[in-house]
Amino acid sequence: MATRLFASRGFEGTSLGDIAEEVGVRKPSLLYHFESKEALRQAVLDHVLARWTETLPRILLAATAGEDQFDAVTREIVDFLVEDPDRARLIVREALDRPDDFREQLARHVQPVVVNVAGYVRRGQQHGELRAEVDPEAYLFHTTVLLVCGVAFTDSFSELMPGHRRHGAPRQRLTRELLRMAKSSLFLPAKSRVSRGKDR
Repeated sequence: MATRLFASRGFEGTSLGDIAEEVGVRKPSLLYHFESKEALRQAVLDHVLARWTETLPRILLAATAGEDQFDAVTREIVDFLVEDPDRARLIVREALDRPDDFREQLARHVQPVVVNVAGYVRRGQQHGELRAEVDPEAYLFHTTVLLVCGVAFTDSFSELMPGHRRHGAPRQRLTRELLRMAKSSLFLPAKSRVSRGKDR
């Protein structure tokens, strides 16, 4: 409930009273568990970013294990955001409303992971499995932004897809296309990988 309210109204626009009412408890009961609104906000963000931190390494580590595993693990983090789009909306809102604090959160939770995963991508490039022209850190940046914003803005921007009602739910279509883009921009075509393997 707190995630939804923070995502829709922002931190400043959400009171502890609003959250307590939404959860169905009295404000003192909420304060028993969280000493302040800031503490509650921190707990909500920690939950979302901790899951991201657990899953993000597996996404690109899977790249060195093949496309099928890459698909499965990438879909796991997409599903985490899609099952509750307020998680993605909260990330976007925090990044816009409190950029300095959000950069600190990313530095603490996500940056160490990105550094390690970028190293694995470079090894995949050296072995001829991944596109040599990919900038690992920039790839991670753009894929992350596309994923989060794609989920956060689906409802608002779905009218940009003419005929979306005939061809399936916008979020499903966008998820399929995002996964295709993420994979095709990282992996070499199968024929290229075979020929490079023979050259070595």
